[in-house]
Amino acid sequence: MIRRLWCVQSQSASFSSTSTTNNNKKKPVVLLGAPHVSTIVLDALLTASASPHSSFEVAAIVTQPAARRDRGKKLTLSPLANYALDRGFSQNLIFTPQRAGDDTFLSDLKALQPQLCITAAYGNILPTKFLDIPLFGTVNIHPSLLPMYRGAAPVQRALQDGVKETGVSLAFTVRALDAGPIIATETVQVDHHIKAPDLLELLFHKGSKLLIRELPSIFDGSARVKAQPQDDSRLHWHQR
Repeated sequence: MIRRLWCVQSQSASFSSTSTTNNNKKKPVVLLGAPHVSTIVLDALLTASASPHSSFEVAAIVTQPAARRDRGKKLTLSPLANYALDRGFSQNLIFTPQRAGDDTFLSDLKALQPQLCITAAYGNILPTKFLDIPLFGTVNIHPSLLPMYRGAAPVQRALQDGVKETGVSLAFTVRALDAGPIIATETVQVDHHIKAPDLLELLFHKGSKLLIRELPSIFDGSARVKAQPQDDSRLHWHQR
């Protein structure tokens, strides 16, 4: 029963109705994520979208499928899915595709007509046919000062290297991993006592604020103009 509830095969008619409503009112955005830090971004988006002057609303959540925990005895939803439900999000608008390129999922996503997709520790590669759907593209909150520490576990790698500062980047998503043009960054000084989970949470709080600040420029197109290509000469030596 849980598997049926969380499969990506949903009622397209309801999505078409929702997308029509969204088009008449606010710009529909879709958040992709899974772990606890993704809930920080969802909270910021829901809070900002509740403002009378907001131009957008969160139209859907995309997250990882329910996974077996407790030695495989229990199916557990992702932290993002649980948080979305706690915030009153409709279960019909929480997608859990095995892959972001699944045809059924992409069909349902297109029916929502999202104007922007946002990734926050989603963990799945986004194919071109996904990236072509949102009108204003897809942006990613990445917990490093790109291009340094592209890929997985950037905070852990930064701490292992003993860096004195790190940060968070808001960048457009392209097919190459974490290689898109950078919209904005924020630098954070690293306390040598801080642990990776705490630093990761701090960076996603900073990144959420950065996202909310930059949403108007993304929607009016100026973010595309000001976004800076990444300087690959600054790549961390481990990645060369």
